Amino acid sequence: MNETREAPNAGSQLKLVLVLGVLVALGPLSIDMYLPALPDITRELSTTESTIQLTLTGTVLGLGLGQLIAGPLSDAMGRRIPLVAGSAIHVLASLLCLVAPSVELLSAARVLQGLGASAGAVLALAVVRDLYTDRGAAKLLSKLILVMGVSPVLAPTLGSALLAWTHWRGVFVALAVIGLASGVAAALALPETLPPARRQPFRFRATMRSYRSLFTDRSFVGLVLVAGFAMAGLFAFVSGGSFVFQQQYGLDQQQFGLMFGASAVWLIAATQVNARLMNRFEPHQVLMVASVAAAVSAAVLLVTALTGFGGMFGVAVPVWVVLFFAGLILPNAPAVALDAHGDNAGTAASLLGAVQFGVGAAVSPVVGLLGNNAVAMATVMFGGLVASGLVLWLIARPWRGRVAEPVELADARVPVAVD
Repeated sequence: MNETREAPNAGSQLKLVLVLGVLVALGPLSIDMYLPALPDITRELSTTESTIQLTLTGTVLGLGLGQLIAGPLSDAMGRRIPLVAGSAIHVLASLLCLVAPSVELLSAARVLQGLGASAGAVLALAVVRDLYTDRGAAKLLSKLILVMGVSPVLAPTLGSALLAWTHWRGVFVALAVIGLASGVAAALALPETLPPARRQPFRFRATMRSYRSLFTDRSFVGLVLVAGFAMAGLFAFVSGGSFVFQQQYGLDQQQFGLMFGASAVWLIAATQVNARLMNRFEPHQVLMVASVAAAVSAAVLLVTALTGFGGMFGVAVPVWVVLFFAGLILPNAPAVALDAHGDNAGTAASLLGAVQFGVGAAVSPVVGLLGNNAVAMATVMFGGLVASGLVLWLIARPWRGRVAEPVELADARVPVAVD
């Protein structure tokens, strides 16, 4: 029989959001903190822009693949042990990046770094699903993404500050320290949210059956793709932004850090608007409107990039609008997708995260192959967000077959293991 207790009070929920935020932020920090140094790394390691972007692809690929492992493991052994182990792997990988003598070894270490960070990326979602459903989950995810959103705001700026007085390899020392901090937070401050009675022994065949059952859920698969294509639009900006704004528009490393931070503010703002929208609307309703608005905004971005209208701000302003609506898509698609899969939330969240970051890994080098300019970045962002909207409206169709449930029940059902 599952033990339950009342929903966490405001203070406990804030602590939970902060701890999960540190764990989730590890991935974005690993991706973004070294972005201002990409041109310098390209020159020092005597490689090409598209090749150096593979170091970004490696991290995103590791984040995706690692989640396929971390999710089922957490369903079997609880959430905390995989989180601590993942942080330890991240620290080791960061130290390997520090001493990597070539782009090939740096790329391999970045894959390992992504594998380590993947535990926090997926298990934060599983913890939220352990505690909440539907609107309650969407609200907490919005708060969590606020904390997570601070990381892309601070990451390039922090990276730029580090580069002002140290070599680009010093960025990986900072990432090792952050990874260590996340492991300590998971070990000491995060309660175990999956009671032993709800755990499922890890067996390969059983895990494959779980994945197979998820793939038979048309709405779930559609929502996973919605989140994945939306993430593709976001990663097109992440992978191409440093080259677009530094090389095409002439910003230095510090100015780019500020520009990237200004862009991420809109993503954060959207998550806070979303938390308020959950008081009046269902997550799938917000998702439907945001998908259309994001595609339209991306179309405007593509037009301004092709015509050169407005110069740098003709690109930057539509990017900010796109990021705002992406900030409405990213918390609601997982909340709706996971709502019907509470019994295997870790496995479901791992598939969701793997597709998100897998698509991101595939997209990262595409911007470079298309030329690392504003048109290339806008083209990939437009393609990703249009695909996201089409999948939502034609395949996922989350408004069908949903039974409304009282908000009080969704917010109050909080099964938590007693330590």
